[in-house]
Amino acid sequence: MCGLDLENTEKHEIFMRLALREAEKAAKAGEVPIGCVIVRDGKVVGRGRNRIESGQDPTLHAEMIAIRAAAKRLGAKWLIGCTLYVTVEPCSMCAGAAVLARLDAVVAGAESGKSGGCGSVKDILDSDSLNHRVAYRSGVLKGECALILSGFFRELRAEKKEQQTDE
Repeated sequence: MCGLDLENTEKHEIFMRLALREAEKAAKAGEVPIGCVIVRDGKVVGRGRNRIESGQDPTLHAEMIAIRAAAKRLGAKWLIGCTLYVTVEPCSMCAGAAVLARLDAVVAGAESGKSGGCGSVKDILDSDSLNHRVAYRSGVLKGECALILSGFFRELRAEKKEQQTDE
C-alpha cells in the first residue's frame, strides 16, 4: 500500500513523543490531551492538539488541525508521502479526513474503544467503499499515550467531585 515501514518502532516512537508533547500542551490548556504531528521525509510538516474547548468548535481535533497545517505548509490538498502520528486512535471524522487527504499512513498510540475510526469501532481507513486506503498501526508508546489521557480525566473527575462537595 505505501513505502512506509510500519514495523520501524524506533522511528515511530520519536515522532509519537512529539505528538505527546502536543497532547501535554492541550492538557495544560484544559483540553482533552490528544496531540498529533504529520511527517514527510523525516520532517514534521504539521502539528495539532485538541482545541475544541478554547475554539468552541467540535471539529478542532488534533488531527484536523495538523492536516490543515500540513496542507498549508506543503501548498497541497493531498498529503501523499505523509504519515500522521496521533496519541489516540482517530475518530471517524479524523479517519475520514486522513483518507480524503490521501495520507500514506496513520500511527496511533492508544486505541479508542468508544469512538475509534481505525478499527476499534469502525474501520474507515481500510473501507472498500472509499477511494483511498491508509495504512494503520496502533500501540506505539501505548502506555504513555493512555496515561496522559486517563490522568487528565481522573483530575477532571476529582475537580468535579470537589466542586460538588463545596456546594
